[in-house]
Amino acid sequence: MKFIAFLLLLSFSTISLAQEVIKLYPGKAPGSESWDWTEKITSPFPNNRILYNVTEPVLLYYPAPVDKANGTSIIVAPGGAFHILSIDNEGIRVAEWLNSLGISAFVLKYRLVKIETDNPFEALMPLMSDMDKLDSINAPVVELAKNDGIEAMKYVRTHAPKLGLQPSKIGFMGFSAGGTVTISVMLSAEDQWKPDFIAPIYLYKKAVLGKDMPIKETPIFIAVASDDGLGFVPHSIELYQEWLAAGQPAELHAYEKGDHGFGFAPKGTTSDMWKQNFENWLAKRKLIP
Repeated sequence: MKFIAFLLLLSFSTISLAQEVIKLYPGKAPGSESWDWTEKITSPFPNNRILYNVTEPVLLYYPAPVDKANGTSIIVAPGGAFHILSIDNEGIRVAEWLNSLGISAFVLKYRLVKIETDNPFEALMPLMSDMDKLDSINAPVVELAKNDGIEAMKYVRTHAPKLGLQPSKIGFMGFSAGGTVTISVMLSAEDQWKPDFIAPIYLYKKAVLGKDMPIKETPIFIAVASDDGLGFVPHSIELYQEWLAAGQPAELHAYEKGDHGFGFAPKGTTSDMWKQNFENWLAKRKLIP
């Protein structure tokens, strides 16, 4: 058991030290000052670490290589039903891929619901069949996660010149619950802190906060699998229709296969194309060369 604990600690240290860790608040994050539990990590799947009990929101900064950097940056919000963060599949691997395109990436570790057990899936999975109950449990934390996303935007836009980034080319992308955070930031933040483009991937829309559509042109890239096991396809279609109705540039990809949570993991399904489609979309919008 001590050896396993050491491996988990080593795994966590790798996440902490592989890049710059940027705190989003000077002290305890507002709204969770009394949270005193410890962030944990588990690896139930090969090469896919899972974080839970996140109490301190931070950005994991992955700067683009100097010889490739093009000034574009993207904040990446992993998913996990506001109970866990799929930190590898929907965070770090995405950031590393964005780096290969010359994009600097910031992986957002936002606050999560407290899990009492050492098996986060034991606590989460029964709730996935009762979304109303899950929404009720998540509601206070969704508000905090949205605030963390806005603070992330404030940090990146404020520090962009110092980091060699374009303040007008800051995107926000998220997966599942991370997509909820992405849209909540867009619809809740003041205009000066709204992202310049967004990419919600198989988002959960029912828990989205805010109603203030962007005034400036803000393109959106939406992706989902038609066989999404959680039934989230209508969420992406509805968002796409809302963006069109607002006169905003919108692109929607609904892949035949891929289920929910395909993220960066190759699945041998049409959903594997989302990365190529997103890269092409970025190029057409002159966000990458």
